[in-house]
Amino acid sequence: MATAEFEGYDAKIAEALIKAHESAGGLPGYLGIRFESLTAGRLVATMAVRDELITPMGAIHGGVMAGFVDHTLGCVLYPLMKRGQWAATTEFKLNYLRAVKSGTLRAESTVLALGRRSAVVRVEVTNDGPLACVAQGTLLISDPPSSK
Repeated sequence: MATAEFEGYDAKIAEALIKAHESAGGLPGYLGIRFESLTAGRLVATMAVRDELITPMGAIHGGVMAGFVDHTLGCVLYPLMKRGQWAATTEFKLNYLRAVKSGTLRAESTVLALGRRSAVVRVEVTNDGPLACVAQGTLLISDPPSSK
């Protein structure tokens, strides 16, 4: 899928996000999400499938995949937005295509549309090659509170 051209791409923000994910905390840190590349409208992230993420049925929990997708869905926008703005997922749809039992997940997040107040992003997740999940979501873009 071709990436659209976006004005205002900030490579410094992209570099900072990649660096921050080398030692991220919270859910991204627990999941072990790492950003491989972040260009204008495209993010590639990876995550190792670890034993503690596997359900008693033998595959990762759907919530693990949803967390991975949601994180990459929003982060792809930060180098495109004005400083101080933030993105919040308002909805996304996942299609789980195959059970993930081991290996590495690779998410490719692509901005399909970017407006002043919202964006639409598509994420494709592979598991050591085969497609494991596709998702598409809408995000609200908010300005920082104005200081008066």
